[in-house]
Amino acid sequence: MFKAIVTVRLRPSILDPQGKAVLHALQNLGYEAVTQVRIGKVIDLWIEADTADEAERIAREAAEKLLANPVMEDFDVTVTPVETPAAAG
Repeated sequence: MFKAIVTVRLRPSILDPQGKAVLHALQNLGYEAVTQVRIGKVIDLWIEADTADEAERIAREAAEKLLANPVMEDFDVTVTPVETPAAAG
């Protein structure tokens, strides 16, 4: 079993109003050193596959078809082996 972490972010050319709002809130709280904020999402997938390459392929297909909007978002996939839930208990 593998755990795939899919990180989805708006493309740099896309305006991020939520990030702007968080930036202003942080600066109002005294965090003037923060100069830019971009908001994204992280999706954890547990995938039963024989190899890490197969798990990555499945995660990438899921991201391309459902998890990320290809017009506005980019994504990264990281895959690591994990113990099955039954074996971990």
